[in-house]
Amino acid sequence: MKTELCNFSGYKIHPGRGKRTVRIDGKLLNFLNSKSEKSFLRLHRNPREIRWTVLYRRKYKKGQQEEAVKKRVRRVVKVQRAIAGASITEITAKRNQKPEVRKAQRDEAIKAAKDKLRAKKTAKKAQQSAVLKEQQKTQKTKPAKMPQQKGPAGAGGRVGGKR
Repeated sequence: MKTELCNFSGYKIHPGRGKRTVRIDGKLLNFLNSKSEKSFLRLHRNPREIRWTVLYRRKYKKGQQEEAVKKRVRRVVKVQRAIAGASITEITAKRNQKPEVRKAQRDEAIKAAKDKLRAKKTAKKAQQSAVLKEQQKTQKTKPAKMPQQKGPAGAGGRVGGKR
């Protein structure tokens, strides 16, 4: 037996009961009785504010029996796991390091990275300068442009009158 829910009241609609309406936009609306149908369609009432609807009762926690037994709260247990590339022993050793040692290692790593970048930049500059020198050697001087002859208005490449 297939039961549906009333769109306004939230009660079950058993077969042979209720009314089904189709809106212009194609939405199906099921209503248990004319009271809920009128409240929804004509009077535009909010079911959360009408005391006899399921939505109102849920909103204001009516008729819910409080459980005698409290729910058990699960405690979150922290578990240490190895990360890709580092085992648990390495991770714990790093955590137990003194901050000074850790700072010194960090500074050393930063210095190494900066040195690497500097070396890369200098190599790039040297390569660019070599390329520039080669281009200057292979580049031929451009022939000088022939100056245009100035004369009558038509001869200078212009077309039209004085404007």
